Amino acid sequence: MEPWSVANSFQARKPILLPAPSAPRFIKRKTAGYRFHTFLHLDAWIHDSSNLKESRKEIFAIKNSTASVPLEPLNRKPPPQDEAENDLASGDAIRRRFLEFYAARGHKVLPSASLVPDDPTVLLTIAGMLQFKSIFLGKAPRKFACATTAQRCIRTNDVENVGKTARHQTFFEMLGNFSFGDYFKKEAITWAWELTTIEFNLPPERLWISVFEDDDEAASIWHEVGVPLERIKKLGEEDNFWTSGITGPCGPCSEIYYDFHPERGYANVDLGDDSRFIEFYNLVFMQYNKLEDGSLVPLQMKNIDTGMGLERLARILQKVPNNYETDLIYPIIEKASKLAGISYAKSDDRTKTNLKIVGDHMRAVVYLISDGVIPSNIGRGYVVRRLIRRVIRTGRLLGIKGNAEGYFLPELAEEVINLCTQIEPDVKTQRARILEELKREEYRFVQTLERGEKLLDQLLTQALQSSSDAKPCLSGKDAFILYDTYGFPVELTKEVAEEQGVSVDMIEFDHEMENQRRQSQAAHNVVKLSAGSSRSEELIHSTSKTEFIGYESLFARAVVRGLLVEGDPVEQATKGSNVEILLNRTPFYAESGGQVGDHGLIFGPVSEESEGNVKIEIKDVQKSNGDIFIHKGVIEEGTLVVGTEVDAAVDVNLRQRAKVHHTATHLLQAALRSVLGPETSQAGSLVTFDRLRFDFNYHRPLMEEELCEIERLINKWIGDSTDLQTKLMSLVDAKRAGALAMFGEKYGEEVRVVEVPGVSMELCGGTHVNNTSEIRGFRIISEQGIASGVRRIEAVAGEAFIEYVSARDSYMKHLCSTLKVKAEEVTARVETLLEELKVAKNELSAARAKAAIYKASAVVNKAVTIGSSEIKILVENMDDMDADSLKRAAEYLLDSLQDPAAVVLGSYPGEGKVSLVAAFSPGIVDMGIQAGKFIGNIARLCGGGGGGRPNLAQAGGRIPENLPSALKEAQAQLLAILTERVS
Repeated sequence: MEPWSVANSFQARKPILLPAPSAPRFIKRKTAGYRFHTFLHLDAWIHDSSNLKESRKEIFAIKNSTASVPLEPLNRKPPPQDEAENDLASGDAIRRRFLEFYAARGHKVLPSASLVPDDPTVLLTIAGMLQFKSIFLGKAPRKFACATTAQRCIRTNDVENVGKTARHQTFFEMLGNFSFGDYFKKEAITWAWELTTIEFNLPPERLWISVFEDDDEAASIWHEVGVPLERIKKLGEEDNFWTSGITGPCGPCSEIYYDFHPERGYANVDLGDDSRFIEFYNLVFMQYNKLEDGSLVPLQMKNIDTGMGLERLARILQKVPNNYETDLIYPIIEKASKLAGISYAKSDDRTKTNLKIVGDHMRAVVYLISDGVIPSNIGRGYVVRRLIRRVIRTGRLLGIKGNAEGYFLPELAEEVINLCTQIEPDVKTQRARILEELKREEYRFVQTLERGEKLLDQLLTQALQSSSDAKPCLSGKDAFILYDTYGFPVELTKEVAEEQGVSVDMIEFDHEMENQRRQSQAAHNVVKLSAGSSRSEELIHSTSKTEFIGYESLFARAVVRGLLVEGDPVEQATKGSNVEILLNRTPFYAESGGQVGDHGLIFGPVSEESEGNVKIEIKDVQKSNGDIFIHKGVIEEGTLVVGTEVDAAVDVNLRQRAKVHHTATHLLQAALRSVLGPETSQAGSLVTFDRLRFDFNYHRPLMEEELCEIERLINKWIGDSTDLQTKLMSLVDAKRAGALAMFGEKYGEEVRVVEVPGVSMELCGGTHVNNTSEIRGFRIISEQGIASGVRRIEAVAGEAFIEYVSARDSYMKHLCSTLKVKAEEVTARVETLLEELKVAKNELSAARAKAAIYKASAVVNKAVTIGSSEIKILVENMDDMDADSLKRAAEYLLDSLQDPAAVVLGSYPGEGKVSLVAAFSPGIVDMGIQAGKFIGNIARLCGGGGGGRPNLAQAGGRIPENLPSALKEAQAQLLAILTERVS
């Protein structure tokens, strides 16, 4: 591969293929003011840490040598002229050049991790270091000495500042270089200076440096590389000391700032002045472990964690006033401007801010949906839903009407997809799903907005009716409800209100906004990193990885390397103890990839401390620290001692049931893609011994014929008796071959590929059958929605399928015996019975209605007349009358008493229940008394509530013994209110 194709390798998310070590090496450098576009050839040595130091010596020898450096190796083609000369400042070029720079200095180029992190402490990927967290903690072995990435990140804690400042974004790319116990401050600072001043050619006189106030070493190194002391600012712990939490790895950091206005001089310089400076590169020197008492202990393995904001550097190099006007975002803004029929350049500040919001948020939502996040009301789904709704309401404020179908999000998303395919080609493959999801979400929210418009009309009418001489005002709380619940822009609320002569209490609105902002900033804003000091963690971390032989064998002779009881390490455990066992090798599959852990037995020879054999029943197996298997079970016999040699045996029957369901899951995904379309993607799965569960992205319930076709396909593939093929491949080759990967799942450079030839090919570490015929049969037992745009299928296969069918057959036989019909006659017989039951219910209801009216006619003469008026009141206890009959009785009595009249009835329809009804004639309602409000208050006396229309309302309660007093209170209130109204 030619050096110039390195960028293309990264763009395709493929590891860089390296030439032979004998190829010539070249380094990009600047000499005598002229940029020589020569590159260090990416030899295999850059991935071999054993050669790293020698290689670096060679690099610096070449760099500092006065000898001429060859412009081009004989076997290499030069870069395209436009790329080399005219495109060095583009976002794609900056990314590529950063990665090439550090690759040439021994760093492993890795693809961006998903925005959905494999980390319970954070909701979304918020930093470039997140995928290396376990390495920094020492919980996972380092596979390379140093790495470099262009990491996609999402942060929403400052979402209200997006578009208002020059640098705040929700979605951004963080370029980073990382060292895991390899190089430290000197190399990190030297390379950062070389990168910025030589590779990116930033004027050194415009660069300022901040260091931690006690970090004289970093300040000295910066000065040595050429930064004047007056441009090295020492700041306190709040600004320049990085901590991950109360405890854990930490250390001083150093930042590089670009000065947009050097003419302002050196006096009273404030690096926090956004109008003059932008911080674009942060170097964290992770050198301490912070203990619970606050003391700092030097780390044995010192690390480097850096982050360079791609959009920020693009802003500097492209000489634009803010991040949004770079080529990374501006094309989206241009598209939004076109849809709105406006010009960004000629727009006022408010309009520009709204266009920036649209540009930023659209990048965020496209990437989030691509990484499998579906809009919902919880968790990550809530984040993407809020961003989508913010785009929609902002777009409407700009005047974007949408296409012929009324949508505009898909058109904006197309622009984002066109921009991002250079760094994330997987987004392009998800195009149809992304556009469909955005279309559905926009449709839902537009309906919500329309409801908000109706609510605004009601609120404005109320404000006008309730106002006195002062100008009517809409409360800030109501305006915030419109904004937060219905997505109604407050600017639009103010505009509509002003048209009707109503002001808006913006002070109260701002107060509500600030409350929400504080709640938002309090959640998921930092990476929680803890070194962990418990004895159990120390044991697990000090144990070598478990050798898994469970693909080849269900039995193994192993040695007990560790033992935990109630989470604490012990040397031995006795009968009855709940234990966690660490073995040097195991046949037990540990829960992962949706498949549950194996069950089985561990048993062994007589130990010195016990009489009889050791026997432990294993009920679960989990993984810790990546490759440590933890076998959880109960000691049934004997005493288990650390160091004992034991036999480990997997339950063969349960393993087979898991294998069957896992392979059936692969077939199910293939069938769904065949029947519903290739855009259907997995959203989660669970493989157990008795069933499988498969979650997938789809916008509607499946029809019966679709479910039948899915079952038919799967059972056909089972009947084809196809041998499965399992291979170990590089991740690049596996994806190139078409293997499906699960969103959010982490994969190494080498992956296991499970293929049912002609049907399915997936990256999977689970256990599977050898031949599809082992599955025997497949049946879907349920299909339902579990979230917006996410469906779930539960199914059974293999032995569980036989058990399911047998059980259903038994139920059918019993039903046939009870109904005294044949199986094929059951449906008709049940339909007949249902019709007969319906008729019987109607007859019963009619009989109860007659009884209610008869009973009501017996109490009509108990009505009370108020004074000399014609108003009649009847409040009565109707004993055990049911709610429907009570309503009929009230309506009958109201007709009998004639207008004006008020009827309140109560009853005990069942044990622990109270039923109430209020029926008011038009004359009573015209006096300002509403049945719904009245009966609701009375129901509270019986431990309940209710309401309804002004003329007729029902309620209920849970304290029957209070009904008499409640009815007495109802009569007293009616007499008092109506007497006052007629007096």
